[in-house]
Amino acid sequence: MSSTEKKEVMPRHFVEQSSIPWQQMAPGVRRKIMAFEESIMLVRVEFEKGAIGSVHKHFHVQMTSVESGVFEIEIAGCKKILRQGDVFHVPSDLLHGAVCLEAGVLIDTFSPMREDFL
Repeated sequence: MSSTEKKEVMPRHFVEQSSIPWQQMAPGVRRKIMAFEESIMLVRVEFEKGAIGSVHKHFHVQMTSVESGVFEIEIAGCKKILRQGDVFHVPSDLLHGAVCLEAGVLIDTFSPMREDFL
């Protein structure tokens, strides 16, 4: 394929964290919506020590990776301490929440995308 035949990669395929502003969500909790399309959304959520992600539910399926820090995660009344590299899965309409025990970041993935975040 010659250079004139190469398809140009559009910037939307790459997301630089520094280009996205933080949104304050609650005391000690802020997020960046990193990327999304109708079927999926990726969100970076930063917690200060002691910050709380209140227990809630939504119809979206959620998978979250602990990028850093230590969190007490509650899903359907069960609590577990998770650390860097751990993951949790929240099926649709299950109550869940988080308490940050050591400052850190969660990477949330939702399917479908969270229209209520936009």
